[in-house]
This record gives sequence, C-alpha cells and structure tokens, in this order.
Amino acid sequence: MFRVMVSRFLAGFALFIAAYACSNGNCQLLSSCSNARDCGSGLYCGSCPAVGEYNPVCIRGQANRVTSVVNGLPYNKYSWLTTHNAFSILGEPSYTGTPRVTFYNQEDTVTNQLNNGVRGFMLDMYDFLEDVWLCHSFEGQCYNFTAFEPAVNTLREIETFLTSNPTEIVTIFIEDYVHAPKGLTKVFSEAGLSKYWFPVSKMPKSGEDWPTVTYMVANNLRLVVFTSMSSKEASEGIAYQWRYVVENEPGDSGVRSGSCSNREESTPLNSNAASLFLENYFTTIPDQSGTCKDHSSALMSMLNACYQAAGKVPNFLAVNFYMRSDGGGVFDALDRLNGRSLCGCNTVAACQPGAANGVCKNVSVPSISSPATHGSSSSTQPLQTSQASLPQLLSLWVLYIYIAISSYAAVTFSFF
Repeated sequence: MFRVMVSRFLAGFALFIAAYACSNGNCQLLSSCSNARDCGSGLYCGSCPAVGEYNPVCIRGQANRVTSVVNGLPYNKYSWLTTHNAFSILGEPSYTGTPRVTFYNQEDTVTNQLNNGVRGFMLDMYDFLEDVWLCHSFEGQCYNFTAFEPAVNTLREIETFLTSNPTEIVTIFIEDYVHAPKGLTKVFSEAGLSKYWFPVSKMPKSGEDWPTVTYMVANNLRLVVFTSMSSKEASEGIAYQWRYVVENEPGDSGVRSGSCSNREESTPLNSNAASLFLENYFTTIPDQSGTCKDHSSALMSMLNACYQAAGKVPNFLAVNFYMRSDGGGVFDALDRLNGRSLCGCNTVAACQPGAANGVCKNVSVPSISSPATHGSSSSTQPLQTSQASLPQLLSLWVLYIYIAISSYAAVTFSFF
C-alpha cells in the first residue's frame, strides 16, 4: 500500500512540476500554457487542431523589427508582413445598423496588427454614403450588409502609429473602387497622412532600387501607397500598383503547391520592370481554424516556389489570420526571407551589421519541418521551456510532502 502511495505521489508531483514549470510570462515558444499571460514577450497562447495539436502552447505573435538589425538598405530589399483585407475583422461592429454578410480575414484591430509588426495593409475602398468606406463587396458596389467602416477610421489608426513610431514605414495597397473626384486625396488628408506621403516622383520607374529606409525615415516619407486604378497616378499622385509591383495569383491558386504564376493584372513575376514583389498566400474562402496549418511547412514550400518563379524574395507576404500557426508561423518565415535578402543568412537573427554577405552568427533556426527558404540549410536545436527556480521547486516539494503525509494519515485513519 505504501509503495502504491509513493508511486502515485511521484507521478502526481511530476505532473504538478510540468504544469507549473513556467507561467506569468516565463513560458517560451512551444511551452504548454493555459492563458496569454503565461507566455513571454512576443508570444501568445494558442493551439492548432488542424494539425492534431489540441493542447495550447506558446506561439509566436510578433514580427522582428528588421531595420533594427540591418538598417540603411533600399526599401525593396526588405520583406514586410502584410494583412489581406486588413479591415475585415471578425467581431467588427456594424456601422450601418445592418447585420454584415461577408467573409472575415483578420481577428484583431489594425492598431494591434501594427503593434505586432504588420507593415503592409491591403484595403478595399469604395464610394459609399457620400464618403470613402472600407468594404468587402463585389462588382465594385458597396452595400449596407458588406460595408465595414469609413476608411478614415483605419487610416487614423495608421497615422497614430506613424506619429508615435518615427522610424517605422507602412505600405498600403488599395483595391480601388472610389470614383469621386479626389476622393482618396481627401480621405488621406483628413486622416492626417499627407505629411508622410512618399511621392511618385521618387519611385523607381524601371525596376531600380528604391531609396534606402534611412533616407525615407530621415525625410519623413514613411507612407507608401499604391492604387489599382491607373488614372489616379496622374490625377491624384497615387502610384499605380502594376507599374511598381509584381504579384502572384491570389486565393486558392496562390496556395497551390509547386505552382506560382503571376496575377492577371501583373507583369510576369520575373520581370525586371518592377522592383517590388507581393506574394499572396491565402485561400479564396478564409479558413480561420485551418490557417494555422497553412502557416507551417506549406508556407515555406510556397515561398520556395515563388522565389524560383520570381528570382527574388517577396517584399510583402500577404496572409489571412496572420497570428495563426503551430509555432513560428509567418513570423519565422519572414525572418528567413529577411535573413536571405539582407545578409545571406538563414535568419535575420544571424545577420551581423557591417559583415560581408553570408558571414553569419551561429544561431538556431526554428524548425518548420520543411527545407529552409531558397534551399539554405538550417541549424535547428530543440526549443527549451523555462524552468522553475530552486526556491519555487523547494516550495513545491514541501507542499507535496505535506499533501502526501496528510493523505497517508487519512488512509491510516480509515483503516482503523
């Protein structure tokens, strides 16, 4: 009987230690967690049933600020996290009073997206209610049941961020259905964003390098805006996207393994006429629960395929539900892209400012169960969980010994 009690005690103690090995912000990547407060900085608590992972673990939720690692290079050398239909947010209240009937692509506010490292935003803008609105609609017409909010609301969130973060650069891609004269000019001016506008006159016209991020920050030209309507470049000074950006097919075609073809409006991906490359990576019908699976090895496979097709690293990686993954997700992928482009290393964390290309720090690259981007090798080590301190362990031992003695006394008493 005593041996059974000891065995149960040791088993229970092991489970107890495992459950409390980390908490209160000490849990590292892939450590078990029960709520967001358990996970360390840049992590959140989530699971991925789509790959059979039902127990919540700490998952990466923020991008590295790459310009703090490697600065001073042309804007087109960096890779930026971009949210597809950034305004189409699950739980967003109706501003028209009509229940919304549409798909959703994101889960948190644009402000949160910015704080988590998103630097590219795909926004659909329409004429609606004598204003410019963000709308997830069809055939160029916005309706009460497809409208989200006046565009100025989201643009003001971006203005607040740029004002509070004077070294950050944001890019906006507008799917443009605004026909009101100077409609876009008016809404950007109303949001206070005109002072950050990067002018068309300074954009390379034949695929050359862009100005450096250092130049853009020093001159406060930190907002790059593209429109899908060609006439706006002459009438409002807003860059026509397809003169400066190549883009692969969006939707299901953009996630088809082994294939990466250009969008109909885009020149071929390997064209030298445009120096920016936006890679779409999201399904036609957003799948909130399944996206975590898409952001694992399948993502790395598509990045490889599109790199082979374009001959260059994507500058913008556009995704749905950007925080969903089974570990490092889009954030690890971006680190690999930036490492390859900025310093010739497997991850941006290995870059050494001032060092020759390919001279890298000896750091681990998180495993994504797929070959590293562009065929580079990875040096993967097991990720460690945080351990309780010695005083904490001693306290737990005392508690468990007390519980064991109490239990033994109770059992003895019951026998007599």
